[in-house]
Amino acid sequence: MIANIIVVGAGQAGAQAVDTLRREGFAGRLILVGDEAQLPYQRPPLSKKFLAGEMTEDRLMFRHQPFYDEHQIELHLATGVTRIDPATRSITCTSESLQYDRLLLCLGTTSRLLTCPGAQLAGIHYLRCLADAIQIRSHIKPAARAVIIGGGYIGLETAATCRTMGCEVTVLEMADRVMNRVASPCVSQYFSDRHSAHGVNIVCNSRVVQIEGLNQVERVVCADGSQYDADFVIVGIGAMAASSLASAAGLNCDNGIVVDEFCRTSDPHIYAAGDCTNHPSIHYGRRIRLESVDNAVEQAKTAALNMLGREVKHDRVPWFWSDQFDNKLLIAGLSDGHDELIVRGDPTQRVFSVCYLKEHALIAIEAVNQPKDYMAARKLIADRTPLDAGKIPRIDTLLKEAV
Repeated sequence: MIANIIVVGAGQAGAQAVDTLRREGFAGRLILVGDEAQLPYQRPPLSKKFLAGEMTEDRLMFRHQPFYDEHQIELHLATGVTRIDPATRSITCTSESLQYDRLLLCLGTTSRLLTCPGAQLAGIHYLRCLADAIQIRSHIKPAARAVIIGGGYIGLETAATCRTMGCEVTVLEMADRVMNRVASPCVSQYFSDRHSAHGVNIVCNSRVVQIEGLNQVERVVCADGSQYDADFVIVGIGAMAASSLASAAGLNCDNGIVVDEFCRTSDPHIYAAGDCTNHPSIHYGRRIRLESVDNAVEQAKTAALNMLGREVKHDRVPWFWSDQFDNKLLIAGLSDGHDELIVRGDPTQRVFSVCYLKEHALIAIEAVNQPKDYMAARKLIADRTPLDAGKIPRIDTLLKEAV
């Protein structure tokens, strides 16, 4: 009998898991452990509306305290977990030990850190949590000089927010284009152009080698000798799965906590969900690790059901989004392995999509300010529907009719 379930990690996946467990009838002891003092909250607004001051901390919360009280969910917040002992089915926290019948790990990711000289100076920030966003927000003011290292989602979203708030913004990207790991060259160029139009200085092929300043950051130095004055720096150079706790407990880890299609780890009493997992994608036939709100939510639901003995497989076409200035990028699917790329619409009109096909079937899409294409693509990708490549570029034809 399952009497005690512990969920470690109070982010998107952890919050969803405890909600699902109660909704699906679990009546035993349910504990949610989180290392932050705040109630579980949304992360995506941290780089956008919250950073801009358009959203209050209270509105970030998924649920407020009465929900957890009513559903008898024990919150152990501001609590770090130092050890998992699979033999005794217990976890060791900052000041106590807790027993479990089932354990769900929703550990998320940790920021990839700068390692160059000066990387520890005051004024250098990473954006992973609410406290980070509050610190960054204290620097944002008209004419403040912001240097952002990394031209991925976090870098460009914070760049857009800082620029909108009046900062002078420079983005330094090591690759030859922004968002080079997540988007096509066409989409990269579009967003680079939009940022430039708003006054953001984007510098690609730029490797940071040193950060200078006495006690506070003053400038960023690149390998080619270029220097950029800075009042504050935001670093967004990627993230790594937070799997050290699981690895120390003897769980199988490889670019994340390795789970099966039921979200089970190598220990049958321990499950994992969200950004920290290396999981099988049934649709794409390979193992993947995703940093995605949707994946965190859906894996958490699947894990919760399986902990209750329902035997439900996690099988989901992934999707992502990014808001930058007045542009919305919606991505569905994974483009790796495509054999054809077709641009649908005209980027100069600020409404277009990039379609990725493999053996005539749509496997991924990048839709820029084009929600209809995105919604149609999610079903087409899931159904592996063959498309007529000749019809796809015609913007006057609905994507779902390009068959």
